[in-house]
This record gives sequence, C-alpha cells and structure tokens, in this order.
Amino acid sequence: MQAENYNYTIVKWFSVMACIYFVIGTGIGVWIASELAWPILNFDNPYLSFGRLRPVHTNTVIFGFAGCTLMATSFYVVQRTTGARLWSDKLAWFTFWGWNLVLLGAFITLPLGLTQSKEYAELEWPIDILITVVWLAYTFNFLMTLSKRKQPHIYVANWFYVAMMIMITYLHVINSLSIPVDMWKSYSIFSGVQDAMIQWWWGHNAIGFFLTAGFLAIMYYFVPKQANRPIYSYRLSVIHFWALTFGYVWLGAHHLQYSALPDWTGSLGTAISLAMIIPSWGGALNGMLTLSGAWDKLRTDYILRFLIVSLAFYAMSTFEGPVMSSKTVNALSHYTDWTIGHVHAGALGWVAMVSIGALYHMVEKLWNTKMYSIALVNLHFWMATIGTAIYITAMWVSGIMQGLMWRAYDDYGNLSYTFVESVAQMHPYYAMRAMGGLIFFLGACVMLFNVIQTIYHAERAPVAKDAQPINL
Repeated sequence: MQAENYNYTIVKWFSVMACIYFVIGTGIGVWIASELAWPILNFDNPYLSFGRLRPVHTNTVIFGFAGCTLMATSFYVVQRTTGARLWSDKLAWFTFWGWNLVLLGAFITLPLGLTQSKEYAELEWPIDILITVVWLAYTFNFLMTLSKRKQPHIYVANWFYVAMMIMITYLHVINSLSIPVDMWKSYSIFSGVQDAMIQWWWGHNAIGFFLTAGFLAIMYYFVPKQANRPIYSYRLSVIHFWALTFGYVWLGAHHLQYSALPDWTGSLGTAISLAMIIPSWGGALNGMLTLSGAWDKLRTDYILRFLIVSLAFYAMSTFEGPVMSSKTVNALSHYTDWTIGHVHAGALGWVAMVSIGALYHMVEKLWNTKMYSIALVNLHFWMATIGTAIYITAMWVSGIMQGLMWRAYDDYGNLSYTFVESVAQMHPYYAMRAMGGLIFFLGACVMLFNVIQTIYHAERAPVAKDAQPINL
C-alpha cells in the first residue's frame, strides 16, 4: 500500500493547524492564569477579562488543538489500517474549513460575551448548528472509509474513534438544545437541576469520549508504531474499549455532589467512577507494557518519551478523578483549585503529551524526513514535563489549602477565615501556576518552530527522478 494511494494532504493541514492552535490556546491560558495572579493585567478592558478569555482558552485547546489532532490522526490511522483511501476528499476539506470556521466564530463571539454559559458548550446556537453539520460530515466520511476497507478486521483504534464520533454527536445535540431569542442569544430548553444534569452528562463525556476515547485511539496506534512493537495485549485493548464505552456515560453526576441533584445520582456516579479505575489502568498498562524488552528505546527516542509519559499521566488522572468524586474527598475538593489541577493533569499530561508524540510521528512520516532538530524535541519534552509538574503541583497545594480554610471553624462555630483571606493565600500558587504554564507554552512555541522548519526543509529537498514511492 503505497503512500500515493492515500489522502495525506488533509492530514498535513490538520496537523499544522493543531500546532498553531496549540500555541494560541496555551498562550491565552498563560495570560488568564497571570490575570488571576496579577488582576491589573486585564487593564479594565471587558474584552480581556478572565470571564471572556477563559472560554476562548478552553475552546481553542479542546476544539482547536485537540480537535485538529483528532481529525488529523483519525484520517491518517483509518487509511493506514484499512488500506483504503478516504471515502470523500471533498467531505474531508469541508470538515477542515468548517471546523476552522467554528474556531473563528469562537474567537469573535466569546470575547464579545456572546455565550450560553455552559461548560465546554459556550458557543451560541448558530455555531452549534455549524459544529453539528461539520461533525456529521467528519463522522460519515470516517465510517464510509471503514466500510470500503481492504482489511476484514477493524483495528481497535478505529473502534475508539467511532465511539467518540457517535457519542459526541448526540451528547452535543441534546446538551445544545435551546430556544433562540435573537441571532446571538438563546436559552436552554432544560431548566434548574435538569439543566445541570444534562450539562454534566455532556461535560464529563466530552472529557470521556472527546478527550479520552479519541486519544486512546491515538495511543493504540502510535505507541506500537513508534516503538516498532505490537501492542502488549490486543485482547486487553478490546476489553478496555467496551468497559470504557459502557462505563463512562454514567459518571457526569459526580460533578454535582452536595447540590440540588438527588443524592442517589451522585452516589451512582461515584460508584461507577471508582470502578472505572480498573479499565483505565488496564489501558495505560497495555500501552506501557508494549515497551517490554525495549525500554532502552526511551534513551534515544524522544517522540516515544512523550507517548509513554502521557500514559503515566493518564493512569494518574484516571485514579485521581474517581477519588475526588467520592463524597468524603469531594467535601474538601469541591469548587477548589484541586479540580483545576486534576483537569490539567489530564489535559497537559495526557491529552497534550500523547498529541505531541503523535504529531511529531506524523510529521516525520508525512514529509518523509526526520525532525529538523531532535535536540529541540528533547527540549520540548522537558519543558512540557516540568511545566506540567509545576502547574499541577501549585493547584494541588492551593486547592487543598482552600478546602481546609473554607471549612475551618473556631471554638464558637464561626468560620476561622473569610473568603478574601483564602484568596490572598492563593497568590503565590497562582504565580507558580502562571510560571508552569509559561514553560509549557514556550515548549509549544518550540514545537511549532521545529515543525515549520522540518516542513520547510523537506519541501525544499531535491527528489531523485528515479525515486520510488516510500512505504510508510
């Protein structure tokens, strides 16, 4: 199966855009983190306020960086594992331009304060409709490519991609059901606690399927390919898939402990959350044990380092999340910065790290070259790892301190600390978070520079007239 048989052009474009959104999204993240440490940085400008820029940050890193990474890798993996070219090049380009139009809409509307105020679903109804159309085109193209596969077996990575696509379709549609009152304002058809329940059914499954299932698909393809070894246990990967697919959909209620939500729903979410540690760790170990007998590769293969370290963070965050969902721990952690630390352990340590490894791998394969600078790949690895460690450690300490201060009482039953006093105590940790984020952001800049230089030199390299197509 020669490279010329596949549509790699669309994969290249999505890969480059993922790197660009990576820099933009993390840059905005550093800025708003700095605003929390030094509020003067908003310059009394409503368009630069934390409330306006925070959803810009989350939408850029989730739907811009992560979304483009998912689309690049899925189009790459489905072609290579099925032996079939993408079913429709036109639908693929429609997906590319439509998805970037969604991001452009986010960049314009969110700073203007045009938002539905729903976590990870802030965009207003016209953009929601565009998301639906583009996502359906993406899903249909992927499924049709699978249908014309030349291999009878569907590799497990494709199953994870399909689960992500199907789940996100109806999660997004149902959570975004709203009544428009004008062109850029609408109200959810759900109200009160039902709205909260639907929102976190969407919110946690956006994490579970968009940011977990999709990136597990990446792991199951790129770890074996970069290590040049078969996956440790294919049977375990199938068990991992079915356990995650059927278990994850129940977890959203654990975000609403000690709220108006019926107590049994939170308890159910917690119980299944704790059970989900088992398949999650099974998947993480499956990826790590793929290196059995080949751990020495980590000494020289810096791309593989990203992929393996991401699995360590995946294991850690999928243990931490269920523990935090338990009512005893949640009584301390709820509404604190500990939650922020947990989210970014998964976002920076798992999603970003595995994405970076996959993107570096694809750049080398797509342009048939080596990275412009392996030293810069190594530098990026340490910047990403150190930046993530500083960030999440600062938020862990800050969050636990917040929780303890908020529920400290004196001998008379009065609160020992005012809320303002707790905020003042957070300042050094907010500054520490901003520094960790800055290191991570600079690593993203290093990556973008390295990728651009790699592409530039590969495009300028002379090609021999008698050169044969390379089997990728």
